[in-house]
Amino acid sequence: MRGAPPQRVTPAQSAFPRSLPGLTRRIWKNWPGDQRCAPEGIEQPASEDELARLVAGAPRVKVAGAGHSLSDIACTDGLMLDLSRLNRVLRVEGDEVTVEAGMTIRDLGPALAERGLALENQGDVDAQTIAGAVSTATHGTGGRFANLSSQVTGLRLVTASGEVVELSEGEDLLAGRVSLGALGAISAVTLRCVPAFTIHRVDRPLPLDDVLARLDEHVDSNDHFELFVFPYTRTALTLASRRTDLEPRPPGRARVFLRDVLLENAALEAASRTGRRLPALIPRVNRTLVRAMSPAEHLDQSHRVYANRRSVRFTEMEYAIPRERTAEALERVLGLIERRRISVGFPLEARVVAPDDAFLSTAQGRPTGYIAVHQYRGMEFEGYFRGVEAIMDEYEGRPHWGKRHYQSAATLRPRFSCFDRFLAVRDRLDPERKFENDYLRRVLG
Repeated sequence: MRGAPPQRVTPAQSAFPRSLPGLTRRIWKNWPGDQRCAPEGIEQPASEDELARLVAGAPRVKVAGAGHSLSDIACTDGLMLDLSRLNRVLRVEGDEVTVEAGMTIRDLGPALAERGLALENQGDVDAQTIAGAVSTATHGTGGRFANLSSQVTGLRLVTASGEVVELSEGEDLLAGRVSLGALGAISAVTLRCVPAFTIHRVDRPLPLDDVLARLDEHVDSNDHFELFVFPYTRTALTLASRRTDLEPRPPGRARVFLRDVLLENAALEAASRTGRRLPALIPRVNRTLVRAMSPAEHLDQSHRVYANRRSVRFTEMEYAIPRERTAEALERVLGLIERRRISVGFPLEARVVAPDDAFLSTAQGRPTGYIAVHQYRGMEFEGYFRGVEAIMDEYEGRPHWGKRHYQSAATLRPRFSCFDRFLAVRDRLDPERKFENDYLRRVLG
């Protein structure tokens, strides 16, 4: 597949039934249900050829991935494509693995492990499709490891005319690694993998002041490090991971149920509902949750340790800032919450990653710290998020493309040195803007 010449696909009429006046359209919703749209049709192609025919025959197209983006990046009133049937491993050549775009990270992990391979790094949510995660610069954590898109060595892309092209080098690949869905419909992704490995992760609650004062030490002495802190408290839950040659020791079902289902999700859901109903109790509830934290250890295959179960629904904003400002910015966000008495029952999260070179990567050209803020479903979030965004603006913060933000092309262009180079690739691959929607008009101009 890699290195093959561009494949020409004869344009054809779209196969989906066009909506008639007065006919109710199917409503598409993202994972938490707060981004909604009414596409003209929703199609599930089962092959690259079918995908190409659908793209060629539709006036406007968006690929929705798994719906895990919290921004409106996937919304459309045109044709929506669901690639969940394109979910196979296509080829393994040494350490490079080519998979169809609709394969989820959750399914990819075991598929790689069976072949003695693993992703070098990934995030703590694995429900996304590989194409969706790459296109939004989804990342994990680790001062020596870059985000998921940096592992991409090639892409197959269906352009607006239905032509299938290979992006394997140069400007096209640097744009395609984080494409926002603006260049075309990705049909396959080639990833550079590493030999399978085990992770030993130690979770510990520690005083926040001590953790922030020694943040670089924590990051540099571990392969992966992240922290969570509940507003109105001064205790951080730290997750410190190191790669090891030890044999995996997967937890038993009872332990998984207790930790993943009851403690990390059911307890948080109950606390969040209490905070939504009685906001004045949130500081007390948060302190109760912190007192319930206890040390824990994990020793398992990498893909099982990276990912965490997520059943509590929320919305989120995340910003990428220079790594050296991470501790300072986190303190400022906590101060904002307490000063304004904002009702926030969800923890803040901080991570660090290495720089990369994709044109629209949030870590492009600089070691990066990420700060994520969340709000439980059904609770007011805009005032909180805008206050956080104002802080991040002072650090030339770059928003996570798949999460909420209020930036525009005018504010984003100065923060991405390759912004105009990305637009030049887009002009060539989608000159008629078949893949455009409201989100792309806002962030790309």
